[in-house]
Amino acid sequence: MAINKDSNGYTLGFAVVLVVVVGTILAMLSIGLKPMQKKNEIVKKKIEILSAMLTPMEMDSINRGNASEEFDKYVDLDNAVVLDMNGSLKDGVKAFDVDIKKERRDKTLAEADKNYPLFICEKDGKTMYVIPVVGNGLWGPIWGNISVGEDMKTILGASFGHKGETPGLGAEITQPFFVNRWLDEEISDENGVATKFEIVKNNSGTEPKKVDGITGGTITSVGVQEMVNRCLKPYVSYFNTLKK
Repeated sequence: MAINKDSNGYTLGFAVVLVVVVGTILAMLSIGLKPMQKKNEIVKKKIEILSAMLTPMEMDSINRGNASEEFDKYVDLDNAVVLDMNGSLKDGVKAFDVDIKKERRDKTLAEADKNYPLFICEKDGKTMYVIPVVGNGLWGPIWGNISVGEDMKTILGASFGHKGETPGLGAEITQPFFVNRWLDEEISDENGVATKFEIVKNNSGTEPKKVDGITGGTITSVGVQEMVNRCLKPYVSYFNTLKK
């Protein structure tokens, strides 16, 4: 019996078979690529942490091929810790496994259950602490890492990232000129009180605690301000316990 290729039944059947075949191929590709995707995510995370503690010149020699090796030179994951929102240590959670972006997106996760990883690093014989931060920009999530020195309060480096901020405006938070504005700021005062940073405009950030924002990127700048102020509090509390 000849098949009528012009019939609606043939067209529908062909479409169903095509969808099944293509779907199966895509599913297999997705499963096969997952290990590589996971590896790339790990490498990207290591590069982001390193970029908060190394100079741009030092970062020039780091790529996806050698990032893990360079990371191990500075960061001992066995010494990394995880804090709760009050700055107390949490047991049973590995710092590098914490996905602060995912936790930020999870609206069902209570603030008290969120994790705050802290990476203890060493550079040139001195201890540095790298603090991950996450928040919301104009068009999507923003994030970063902030490193402080042995005094547990002076900012020595930072790096910021975003998912969809506008090029030339909010996306400028990733640029060195914005990052450098945070250097030498202090995350707490002499009494151990967390600093409340204010992102200002029109180059008026000459006072302590005031950081110049991005021209034309007001909402993103405000997002960075909220992100830093909220995320640093648990770490300031933890550092206060170490100083006693």
